[in-house]
Amino acid sequence: MKKFLIAAGCALTLTTAMAQAETLRIAFDVPYEPFEYKTPDGELTGFEVELAEAMCEELKRDCEFVVQAWDGMIPGLMARKFDLVMSSMSITDERKQKVLFSKPYYNTPAAWFGAEDLEIDVANKEALKGKIVGVQRGTTMDSYVTEELSGVVKVKRYTTADDMVLDLEGQRLDLVFLDYPVGEQTVLSRDGYAQIGGPVMLGEGVGAAMRQRREDLAEDVNAALDKLKEDGTYDTIMKKYFSYDIKM
Repeated sequence: MKKFLIAAGCALTLTTAMAQAETLRIAFDVPYEPFEYKTPDGELTGFEVELAEAMCEELKRDCEFVVQAWDGMIPGLMARKFDLVMSSMSITDERKQKVLFSKPYYNTPAAWFGAEDLEIDVANKEALKGKIVGVQRGTTMDSYVTEELSGVVKVKRYTTADDMVLDLEGQRLDLVFLDYPVGEQTVLSRDGYAQIGGPVMLGEGVGAAMRQRREDLAEDVNAALDKLKEDGTYDTIMKKYFSYDIKM
């Protein structure tokens, strides 16, 4: 399996129409550590990146990995800039109206994070009243805060988790609401910050997203992911990035 890395919107460089048809273009939002991010030398890596590499090997398909900002994921998929999104996209009824999902391949909770000396009951709307909360734009966490806490908190939306954490450190945010593994990497890795309250389970898990008429691709992806779970490849990759089981 050959792997290519391109930026969203760049023209394909394959030499024949047949090669273009056989190549599977997979989009990731970067950085979203530990799921997808770049190493200091610029290599794309992370849990979902390695899982996608293994999936392409199983499918015997050449793959191009496309870096795409999160808020352009579904529009880019619809515009045929790529064929598949494997970038922590939670399966929701609203998204099902636009895209076709594979079976869920992982599920992790969301969580609140803030300064470790912050004493607040995040389950109490009165306690949250007037607080400034950061979320990543267009995520399930954004939807949850918008729907459940509208008129209670002031919501600030960010393109990347890193930008959000910078504002948390600069005391321009009181709390951030993130996928737990992302918060673990970006918030808990800093001194003076902690998870606030318990985990919050959202959605039906995360699946690979594709255009709605690609039932053939969904069948191939599901079969490959099932095989990777059965033969232990999934667990091997998962244990590189997580100390707990996220498999569905």
